Amino acid sequence: MAGIQKTNRPLIELDLLRALLMVADCGSFTTAAIHLHSTQSTISQKVRRLEELTGHRLLTRGTRDVQPTEAGHVLLGHARHMLNVNDQLFDSLAGATVAVTIRLGVPDDFAGTRATRMLAAFNRRHPQVKLEVTTGLSRDLTQAYDRGELDLALVKQRRNTREAVRCWPEPLHWIDSPQRPCLRQDPVPLVTFPMRGLYREEMISAIEAGGRRWRIAFSSSSLASIQDAVADGMGISLLPRRAITRQHRVLDRRHGLPPVDSYEVALFHRPSADALVQVLATELGRLVEARPRG
Repeated sequence: MAGIQKTNRPLIELDLLRALLMVADCGSFTTAAIHLHSTQSTISQKVRRLEELTGHRLLTRGTRDVQPTEAGHVLLGHARHMLNVNDQLFDSLAGATVAVTIRLGVPDDFAGTRATRMLAAFNRRHPQVKLEVTTGLSRDLTQAYDRGELDLALVKQRRNTREAVRCWPEPLHWIDSPQRPCLRQDPVPLVTFPMRGLYREEMISAIEAGGRRWRIAFSSSSLASIQDAVADGMGISLLPRRAITRQHRVLDRRHGLPPVDSYEVALFHRPSADALVQVLATELGRLVEARPRG
């Protein structure tokens, strides 16, 4: 079959090819032995072994020097190529760096321009690193990390849910549409993440604590969809400051809505993580600390 190596053919040792090539270039077994730090008899044995493997006489002795036969000329062309490839292989390995793959998970609202700029700069400083970045809901990222599918994860969780490498408070803000406000509707329409999604229970509890009725007007696992739904007047929502756009109006106690401060941003990696994973974790921490506050 095409593409399958012919295993019944002998493999020619590069050492034999080097001996033949040196004899042909020097025109002498004796001189070739000197260049290869060997003996004339050893070089002769290697050339004879090569002739046995190929089934051809490769060199002829003249009155003054040694010359390749026709078959020898054919083999010498291939020998030079094979020895060059061997040298190139070792040159490449001598300068090679071991590639490290870092599988990173971040929430959608962190996967913006500042984050991608930071990750690109990290890659330029560490070109041996292959970054595989996954964005999504924090609960999905946490599950992926627990299954061993992520090396480093930045997620949002209720405070003190589980121990992390580092944690930061995650202030949340109520938002409405400035053009088509929904807060005064009864029941008040809510734009939320799906069941068990972030902030959903906090929104409902806060609305009920204020003695108001509510309904789920829009639900999506996409942050962009949540942002658009609020901006277009489908309902109010609860999001961190960095996810609020100019198409939103921020609400507070004056509008009858209490602050929600029960969440934190948590960073996870394993104690045995590669040193470069820990370097990236430090840079992610700086990114979190530089985010908009309040």
